[in-house]
Amino acid sequence: MVDIRVCALFECKSELLCPLFEKEYPWEILAALPAAVKALAEKGIDGYTEYAEGVLVGSGVTIAPTAVILPPAIIGAGTEIRPGAYLRGNVITGENCVVGNSTELKNAILLNGVQVPHYNYVGDSILGNGAHLGAGAVCSNLKSDKTNVVIHAEKDYPTGLKKIGGLIGDGAEIGCGCVLNPGTVVGKNTSVYPLTALRGCYPENCIVKSSTETVCKRETGK
Repeated sequence: MVDIRVCALFECKSELLCPLFEKEYPWEILAALPAAVKALAEKGIDGYTEYAEGVLVGSGVTIAPTAVILPPAIIGAGTEIRPGAYLRGNVITGENCVVGNSTELKNAILLNGVQVPHYNYVGDSILGNGAHLGAGAVCSNLKSDKTNVVIHAEKDYPTGLKKIGGLIGDGAEIGCGCVLNPGTVVGKNTSVYPLTALRGCYPENCIVKSSTETVCKRETGK
């Protein structure tokens, strides 16, 4: 059984985000995110400065001149926004993240130490502490039939949302060229081989070798 509750996927280390992460399921966070990030940007945050209207940045943030950041957005201390990055609003990053060249974020939360460094799309998604997307990995957030996303775990969880991308737990590694179909959940510390199409829910501490083969890391001695 895959535990898809917020407490099983993420450890929230930021007082700023704790109220959001008190919810039971991660799609509830995504539903609340636009209002939350707007309120924070308007109120201001101690230790953050206004980079542009509606965009707050922590100390030590570097933003390439060719990056585009639409409000509202909050960029945590020490984060690097590289050339060509496109943040489309309703984005919060934690500390020491990397948002790379030609990477696009929209209605997304990156917790501390997340790396999305090369040609990634992260829409309507949550990436846990230390999670990493390999080059070209994308979080697809809209079903082809445009109906609401249902999370398929030990039972079906209707989310009531038309757009949900990836819900990626702390320490997860997603290989180059992977596609996460809408509503995919990847547990903590799970690694996914490159070029894998992911759908559904994957447990923590596993290796996903293909869409049909998942092994427990404990069984490999890793």
